[in-house]
Amino acid sequence: KQWPQVRVIVEGHADERGTTEYNVALGARRAAAVERALRVHGAQATQVETLSYGEERPIELAHHESAWSANRRVEFLVVAGSEVVAGTY
Repeated sequence: KQWPQVRVIVEGHADERGTTEYNVALGARRAAAVERALRVHGAQATQVETLSYGEERPIELAHHESAWSANRRVEFLVVAGSEVVAGTY
């Protein structure tokens, strides 16, 4: 709301368990939930884009609960002009 020139790309991710289709849908639901929260707090629809990578971009390659937990996440790309800032949550 304060920065109408800023866009946010919300990327949803999932762990490796489940089918590819399920994980892509799960990542999409995660990204959509974050988009709704941003909109509630004043972001405009034109400022927020969502993507889902499902299990395709893990940050932990191991096969145990702490790795799976790390891979269930949302990442933000904040785009302001030509500058991009990333964050993982």
